[in-house]
Amino acid sequence: MQLPETDIEIINRAAARRRCSRTEFVREAAVRAAEDVLMETAPIKMGATGFKAFLNILSKPATAPELIELFGRAAPWESKA
Repeated sequence: MQLPETDIEIINRAAARRRCSRTEFVREAAVRAAEDVLMETAPIKMGATGFKAFLNILSKPATAPELIELFGRAAPWESKA
């Protein structure tokens, strides 16, 4: 793979901070990016019973304090600056 020198310098600096080689750093970054893409596009399959149970859980009010706080916040585009 050929990269501009500026990209190589950035990658080298980051790899040094992680105390690994440029090859290891790039491989790990590429694998993470590939996993993200696959997870974003992987279909979720379940049977009718599982889907009903999933919908049942979604229809109940949130009980975790973190979720209650999150759902109570205004969306970033609704916030008044």
